[in-house]
Amino acid sequence: MTPPTRLRLARWTLTTGSNTQSRAAVVVESDDHQWQASADGNGAVSALLHAVDKALADVLAGHPRLVAYTVTAIGEGPDAEGKVELAIQPPADAPGPRAQGIYGGQSQGPNIIASSVEAYVEALGSMLAEAPWQGATERPGDRRRRRRTKAVGTDVVFDEGAADQAANWFDP
Repeated sequence: MTPPTRLRLARWTLTTGSNTQSRAAVVVESDDHQWQASADGNGAVSALLHAVDKALADVLAGHPRLVAYTVTAIGEGPDAEGKVELAIQPPADAPGPRAQGIYGGQSQGPNIIASSVEAYVEALGSMLAEAPWQGATERPGDRRRRRRTKAVGTDVVFDEGAADQAANWFDP
């Protein structure tokens, strides 16, 4: 039996402000597959979650429904960490058993925005690990293969063309 594929948020970027709509770009990976997209939102978290949904649109065949979202302070004062817990349901128009279930994710850290998108990707990973979703991440995405190189004691991901793509992250 093949172990379930792990969904991972490789990187993200965000622009937001008081008089502008938030805009986010994400790169999501699973094994040798990589998906990327950018999207707008009503705020920082909304923009990031929409970007993840857009990046994984072919995998998910719709938009998951965020049904719970909680932020709890861990500690006190301005340096306190926050814990984000959320729950999603599969896309409403998912076929058969794929439309059922509630999947949770959580993340804790000093950056609530980062914790929010990490918890969301964790919840999506839990959903995609379920039997009805098996194989969904086999769609290649934007780039199929990443070349790995070894550095002293660490694994480094060599992302060909990343410098060329950085300027185009926010292009639709």
